[in-house]
Amino acid sequence: MTVTPTVDVRDYDVPGRGKGILDVFSRGYLLRLLVRKGTATRYRNSVLGWTWSYVKPASQFVIYFFVMGIILGAHNNIQNYAIYLFSGIVAVNLFNEAFGNATSAIVDNGSLVKKIYLPRELFPMAAIVVAFIHFLPQVAVLLLVCLIAGWTPTLVGVGAILLGTAIIVAFALGIGLFFSGINVRFRDAQNLVEIIRMFSVWTAPVLYIWPLVQQHIPPWAFHLYMCNPVAVAVELFHTGFWGETVTQTHGLPPHFTIYTAVAIALTVVFLVVGQFTFRRFERSFAQDL
Repeated sequence: MTVTPTVDVRDYDVPGRGKGILDVFSRGYLLRLLVRKGTATRYRNSVLGWTWSYVKPASQFVIYFFVMGIILGAHNNIQNYAIYLFSGIVAVNLFNEAFGNATSAIVDNGSLVKKIYLPRELFPMAAIVVAFIHFLPQVAVLLLVCLIAGWTPTLVGVGAILLGTAIIVAFALGIGLFFSGINVRFRDAQNLVEIIRMFSVWTAPVLYIWPLVQQHIPPWAFHLYMCNPVAVAVELFHTGFWGETVTQTHGLPPHFTIYTAVAIALTVVFLVVGQFTFRRFERSFAQDL
């Protein structure tokens, strides 16, 4: 009688299973390859190339500044309104690009997903990193303008900028994972994402100041408004950039520390829910693609 030797499989990974986002950190080389691919192909065969990273926010700024700043008079009521506006636009653009890129990451890399196995979270994560890389030139321009206007970096200001950036990136990753998983099976999700991105600039104090919102909606609605992670991040950007260039500001909203804590908690919740949803739909990515 032939005795079949037993094999201890405890040290082997089950094919198609992983630790989710944690696997990304153990595969830095693959992440760098995907990021390099994303940055290299973004402006392929483009005449202006990386210049488009400046053209889009500059176009948004000109339009919003003309309408809100000149026609509606915000330029006269808010000191250094140009810096106030541009710092908000930079923050929202980071969210919109990271969220949009993460949502379409699996569909855009369908050929790779169907051919080989690697942690699927690598694709949304790489999309977030690419968005962050395109965010840096805009911040460089903003910093230059702030320095010309007399900006002096402070520990509180720099901390506010870093915290705002972290909130935006983590929040975009959480809801990006959620919608990228759903988007593979239900392509309608992409349309919903576009609507969310369209509203993001209006549901945060980018074009206007928060006291105007407080004056026109009930207190409970204002609390909900300020718990929006994007709104909190925009105010943190205003604190770090615009607040250091003016002599008088409208200050932060009352209970802003609580709003920030709630926004961080919501971001963590979205990360957990997004990861769970992503892994739920991940099982049928190859078939749905």
